[in-house]
Amino acid sequence: MIRSIALWLAALLTLSPALAQAPADVRVALDTAAGRIVIAVHADKAPVTAANFLAYVDQKRLDGTVFYRGVGAADYGFVQGGAQNDPKRIRPPIKHEPTSQTGLTHDEGALSMARYAPGSATGDFFIVLGKMPAMDAQPDAPGDNQGFAVFAHVVEGMDVVKTILAAPKSATAGEGVMKGQMLEAPIKIMTARRVP
Repeated sequence: MIRSIALWLAALLTLSPALAQAPADVRVALDTAAGRIVIAVHADKAPVTAANFLAYVDQKRLDGTVFYRGVGAADYGFVQGGAQNDPKRIRPPIKHEPTSQTGLTHDEGALSMARYAPGSATGDFFIVLGKMPAMDAQPDAPGDNQGFAVFAHVVEGMDVVKTILAAPKSATAGEGVMKGQMLEAPIKIMTARRVP
């Protein structure tokens, strides 16, 4: 009887491999000076980008980093944080996973990797408030049309994200388009840890 049940389960899993997969989302808590943000990392939809972010978490490379940039106001914009190219923190750049490939979008609470050219993302990320479809891949657009790589969504703590976005900005810090977007007093990320 037990053997027949085991054979039935094995056959069922062969027919439906999705049943054998681990849970799709990995939860991570970012404990910041402004409060806790809990995110669901979409390891199944954006495997390369998610694995990179989780490596930063597991190796404690985000501990002591900051949210340093805020663009927009009130309920629309984004906040950016992470390793800021600190040679002691950054890992090698990763392959770009465009939203056209993952099916994820820059909607409320999306986390995405900051980058220059596609394939240059390392350890900086941003969190979106509101919907920003212009940040998604635009395959029909000319030039760099790959957008940014969404890999997670906030599941708790959007009020903390809004607090960070509302923080005072420096009128002089930052270069180019970032001038006027840098937080006057960056918000520290004390720890980034996996949570149940």
